Amino acid sequence: MDTTLLVVVLCTGFYMAWNIGANDVANAMGTSVGSGALTLKRAVILAAILEFSGAFFFGSHVSNTVQHGIINADIFVNEPRILVYGMLAALASAGMWLQIASYFGWPVSTTHSIVGAIVGFGAIVGGLEAVYWNQVAFIVSSWILSPILGGILGYYMFTAIRKKIFYADRPVQATQQYAPFLVFFVVSILSAIVVFEGFRNVLIDFTVFQKWIMTLAIGIASAGICYLFTKRIPLRKKKSTSLIKEDHLAHAEHLKVEKIFGYLQIMSASMMAFAHGANDVANAIGPLSAAIAILTTGIFAVEAQVPTWALALGGVGIVIGLATWGWRVIETIGKKITELTPTRGFAAEFGAATTIVLASQFGMPISTTHTLVGAVLGVGFARGLEAVNLTTTRDILISWVVTVPIGALLAIVMFYIILAIFG
Repeated sequence: MDTTLLVVVLCTGFYMAWNIGANDVANAMGTSVGSGALTLKRAVILAAILEFSGAFFFGSHVSNTVQHGIINADIFVNEPRILVYGMLAALASAGMWLQIASYFGWPVSTTHSIVGAIVGFGAIVGGLEAVYWNQVAFIVSSWILSPILGGILGYYMFTAIRKKIFYADRPVQATQQYAPFLVFFVVSILSAIVVFEGFRNVLIDFTVFQKWIMTLAIGIASAGICYLFTKRIPLRKKKSTSLIKEDHLAHAEHLKVEKIFGYLQIMSASMMAFAHGANDVANAIGPLSAAIAILTTGIFAVEAQVPTWALALGGVGIVIGLATWGWRVIETIGKKITELTPTRGFAAEFGAATTIVLASQFGMPISTTHTLVGAVLGVGFARGLEAVNLTTTRDILISWVVTVPIGALLAIVMFYIILAIFG
């Protein structure tokens, strides 16, 4: 029976990872595809390599059994097998909701799906008092905080790009002037996510000072490459006396600017994909590792070691999910919320990445999905309310609100089904 249960747990963990790839990887690549900086095929290949690398090499090797301390772990001390059933129910229910959301193209939070599922089976096993409702409320607060902050930062970044570059007399020259600074800030921010979060999971002990040095070095090197790249672009020597010709030249310069930002967007999207693989693989592998540890040792522990092969399993699941169903949510984020160009997509990624770093520094709960959608909306609102598809926005907001309760209800149903099957 334990062998059968172990196989079921592994398959369910892979199913959850598949759905993370189908729904969540759009956070990194959706804006790049929507803006035309990457084709869908190239985005899938690039994200597959980076997501797997982040998950396998930088994914956490220690998993918290009851994620985020949202339920009282003491209720499983005498009956660890119940926790196995609960984690199996959580993986199955979260995966089912993510699959439904992905089918309709709704970008929802995988973290919230797992949190809702754990709350559901925790309340059934230990009663409502076993759930730390204050912590749940703290997590749910990110529904409001992360998209608003991401939207504000995306709005102001795109407004600044439009004012300083597109409205300049010579947009290409303005891009040469400002692009290295933008690259420095964005790359440094994204590097901070990888260096400060990812290096916790590898057996290399860097000091905080060393991590900051690495982060700044990566940012400076990227800015230098950007400076050399943009300097090679020929500038317009002088203004034309013909107004018609001048308008044509200005339009041609704007196209050059978009092309430059297309390359910058590919770079920032690649770093977001790597950081996402490192961080969000835990949503599938965390519950999986807890169940495996109990089934193989029979002992309950709040923290469980994550085998390397489990990280590989999660990485492969994410890649396959992205390759098969990822296009659905990518299409929503990239094309259905607002029309994106490389400059708009770059501004949205800047807003999302900055919000993620700020939130992690202050210990705030954050949803990468909610943050990026908020940033895309902020960029859309910078062009006026009519630039935003309000119907798509409404559907996304509704899917966010119902994620935790649906995750909880599905987990309760799955828990009783698993209990009936395995005893």
